[in-house]
Amino acid sequence: MIDLADNVVAGVDRFRTRPVLPKAQRDALGEDILELKHRLHAVILAHNYQVPEIQDVADYVGDSLGLSQQAARTPAEVIVFCGVHFMAETAKILNPDKLVLLPDREAGCSLEESCPAEQLAALQATNPRFFTIAYINCSAAVKALSDVICTSGNAERIVQAAPADRDLLFVPDENLGQWVIERTGRPMTLWKGNCYAHVEFRRDVLEALRSRFPDAKVVVHPESLREVRDLADEVCSTERMITYCRSSPARRFIVVTESGIIHRMQKECPDKEFICTPVFDVMRMPSDACRCSECKYMKLNTIEKLRDCLRHRRPSVELDPALMVRARRPIERMLEISSRPTAS
Repeated sequence: MIDLADNVVAGVDRFRTRPVLPKAQRDALGEDILELKHRLHAVILAHNYQVPEIQDVADYVGDSLGLSQQAARTPAEVIVFCGVHFMAETAKILNPDKLVLLPDREAGCSLEESCPAEQLAALQATNPRFFTIAYINCSAAVKALSDVICTSGNAERIVQAAPADRDLLFVPDENLGQWVIERTGRPMTLWKGNCYAHVEFRRDVLEALRSRFPDAKVVVHPESLREVRDLADEVCSTERMITYCRSSPARRFIVVTESGIIHRMQKECPDKEFICTPVFDVMRMPSDACRCSECKYMKLNTIEKLRDCLRHRRPSVELDPALMVRARRPIERMLEISSRPTAS
């Protein structure tokens, strides 16, 4: 059994690979960002995994579904997307005539990289009956090849709404896909892709944490391995994690996802305790070490880069117009299905 260090409890800043800016500097940057945002008539959208300084200046903080919904209906002239590249692409697809900015152009995604469009097209060609459901963590080119998009927050609902007479192909996250199969009972062909940050979590680490904090509820993101999901009290998207922790009578939670979400959890539930689940990397760390999970891509964005992208109006997201038309259809199909009233 792994011996967990005391610093796993509600101390996410101790695990940050970047220094925390002094408050005066954060405040000055925040004022610059607010002035630039008003001047450009911009909106700042931030994912739950962004650094605290960015979350604190954003107009909306949420998961991929919520961010897509915000991007679809914003009246802002400029959209600054503090997330990763596929998220900013989605905002551009939904707003082809608007300026969409991403603070760091190199903020990518291991899931997106795992599913090249040409390889997906080759697989689709082997079965004309495939109905392709693409997790939103994919490129615009993959979205353009898909029948419908999903997020971790609506994947179960999207799969249930898929045609009963088609063979379902789910790309690119095999762990999310397997979880949806378990939930819906619908067989699917799964693409062999995963989120590198979520597959680092291991059953023995989580078991040790549960033994140490037996009163804690365990919330797990569905991109995690099945051995980890099986230990959860709740498997859900990041937004559902927030809702679950807010509404639960429990006072302590073990959180199994990227550590950036702890900041929002602590803000929205200040009277509760959140334990950041350690991961251990056998390639870089000794077997008895522990640290919280950070997505190296999400953390490329900084508050300084956010200020600079507003100041210089770059880097911007540019896509081929014809590609955007094709990619927009499955996104809009997702948004339409998600807006339907749930069965009573």
